[in-house]
Amino acid sequence: MSYIKENIDRINIEKNEIAESAGRKKNEVLLVAVTKTRTAEEINEAIDAGVTDIGENKVQEVMDKFDSVKPVRWHLIGHLQTNKVKYIIDKVNMIHSVDSLKLAEEINKRAVQHNLIMDILIQVNSAQEESKFGITTEETGELIHTILEKCPNIRIRGLMCIAPFDENTENVRIYFRQVKELYDQYGKQEHERLDFQYLSMGMSHDFGVAIEEGSNLIRVGTSIFGERDYSKKK
Repeated sequence: MSYIKENIDRINIEKNEIAESAGRKKNEVLLVAVTKTRTAEEINEAIDAGVTDIGENKVQEVMDKFDSVKPVRWHLIGHLQTNKVKYIIDKVNMIHSVDSLKLAEEINKRAVQHNLIMDILIQVNSAQEESKFGITTEETGELIHTILEKCPNIRIRGLMCIAPFDENTENVRIYFRQVKELYDQYGKQEHERLDFQYLSMGMSHDFGVAIEEGSNLIRVGTSIFGERDYSKKK
């Protein structure tokens, strides 16, 4: 499966070139390999090819693969139900999809039990798509402040968004730009548990525009591993 390494090398070159063209450092953008439906063997090949961070959409897949995957930083990037936080709280390094105080409070509760500080991103649905999770741009500030007040075992590391799918990625540029504006606004505030380092925007089809608009973390699956075969037994 050498194509995995070839794809990773190509994506790294592309993201670095886009970052440099936008006046940023070439190694500034972190590549998170999205491993939804992928086997531990495929994931380990990606790690051997230089991937340091992987993202899973589902709690069950984290649990199924965790012991078979080589040392790597795990990200939970999909929607997280409160009743499943307990299964991954000690396995993932960062949760990208926090979109409610209720979820944050459950993460905090489980983090306290494990004596850890959990890094999270706030998921912003800047396009206000009904089919996607995330808070509105107007709700972002209030949620950040409330989490900082009520959840001492959570550290907010930045923001995440999923733009609408559009063949013409220029059409989604505005949604990335809106979240970058929020990132700049709230990232300047001083608090010991507010440490904005990650703006998680961009996937296989639109990470170029996302990087141009300020993303420093891209979540790429299909362009690394190929199209998913959902008929396979997971």
